[in-house]
Amino acid sequence: MPILIRCVLFLTLVPLAALSQEKECGKVVISADSDYAPLQWYDGKQLTGASIEIATTALSALGIPYEVRYVGPFHRVLKSAQSGEIDMISSLKDTPERREYLTYTSVALFSNPIAIFVARDKKFNYAGWDDLIGKKGGVTLGNQFGNGFDEFLRKNLQVQAEQKAYMNFKKLELRRIDYLITGYYSGIAYLATSGQNDKFVALKPYVSESDNFIAMTKSSPCIKHLKALNLQLDTMRREGKLKLILDKHMALLAQPANQR
Repeated sequence: MPILIRCVLFLTLVPLAALSQEKECGKVVISADSDYAPLQWYDGKQLTGASIEIATTALSALGIPYEVRYVGPFHRVLKSAQSGEIDMISSLKDTPERREYLTYTSVALFSNPIAIFVARDKKFNYAGWDDLIGKKGGVTLGNQFGNGFDEFLRKNLQVQAEQKAYMNFKKLELRRIDYLITGYYSGIAYLATSGQNDKFVALKPYVSESDNFIAMTKSSPCIKHLKALNLQLDTMRREGKLKLILDKHMALLAQPANQR
């Protein structure tokens, strides 16, 4: 059989994902949502936070080189994963759309409640999703909330998307929106660091509550380390290290800026 025909047959039969795993994994390039403290945020110099520390601690224990890379707002992080520019997202929700290009760890890092934030002097009765219908809401680009709420939002709600959560808090202050949907922990962290606890409040019940995971891009040659990463994360979970790291970063954000 001619060499050219054999090459064509080989490329036809071997999936691209399998070929990518044959490439060398020189280092794991990690990124994450840069506006989701205390899980992760950009401090002006680098990405930091609980999920970044967990990912780098696990990789270090396994002897796997890594680079933490800031690539911009969360929607750019997702695009970078799709294009193969990064290998790992250190914390995000597991959704069907993202599973097209991501593979998730089997160990959850945190439970991540999603809350409705409103101006303290403009609170409204809220008992569930239906109470948001007819009001103007805000979200951060790239965020998804899980448990069926994303589908409900697209069908029933009027929301405006911004690149950063602080932009939506400013809109709340200016009465341009009636509510903001964001992670409870990240919202509370932002209000604490910006000194605005007296201006805004989170309503109960939560919109949804689901787990956040580490994910690796399916096209990355570093995905071969996923099994070992799962084992290491499970060890850290059983030893209580995941919670200790989260508590550490929550406490850090509660301190005045000049003491961090």
